[in-house]
Amino acid sequence: MMTTMTVRLGNARGYANEGWLESYHSFSFGSYYAPENRGFSKLRVINEDIVAPAQGFETHAHADMEIITYVLSGALSHRDSLGNGSTLQYGDVQRMTAGTGIEHSEFNASTTEPVHLLQIWIRPAQIGLVPSYEETSFTAAAKQGQFCLIGSPDGRDGSVVIHQDVWLYAAIVAEATQVIAYTPPSPERAIWLQVATGTVCVNNTVLVAGDAVAITDTTTPLTLQGINGAVGEVLLFDLPAVVS
Repeated sequence: MMTTMTVRLGNARGYANEGWLESYHSFSFGSYYAPENRGFSKLRVINEDIVAPAQGFETHAHADMEIITYVLSGALSHRDSLGNGSTLQYGDVQRMTAGTGIEHSEFNASTTEPVHLLQIWIRPAQIGLVPSYEETSFTAAAKQGQFCLIGSPDGRDGSVVIHQDVWLYAAIVAEATQVIAYTPPSPERAIWLQVATGTVCVNNTVLVAGDAVAITDTTTPLTLQGINGAVGEVLLFDLPAVVS
């Protein structure tokens, strides 16, 4: 099999502007109706949200979804029906298993600065799970020049537990001399790499924040290289093979 890599440019995503919220949708979501683009493998949602100061999402419900929040800048206040309450900042990773049902709210904790985040939905391996919540934090140094495991099925290396066969990594590259590689454990896996911030070079293709690549039939390593003068941060999802 040959490695198949498809680039998804950030400006091809759905876009919504509610005044208090700017949101870019990698997959069909809300007013962005794209039946041909309803996810990738077990990934259902990657929304890049920018929430205005002191604004946010009122209490709302979810069920049967693994929801991961990754803050890029600013501070996000979280409250849920399990009694959890916290303020997430850069480096924090939150996992919420909606399971049989959970309600939560998310607000910008600042009255002066926006909060910038990625919210990710992953289809769980089974429905009807008991709702649960987890958060942890990873320093920039832990992600510098390497793929740092931040989410996994078994919670290894301090990662949050994802109730699906999905391995989630974060990495930062800053120099052209900095090259890191990721080899999936099997050619039957699929990779989604999302550029969160900055500029990076992925398998010799230069990508900027908002861009992504989908990789299937992987038989060669994915390489991530820095660009001189630019710091780039990515999230890499190692997923079950895409069923055509």
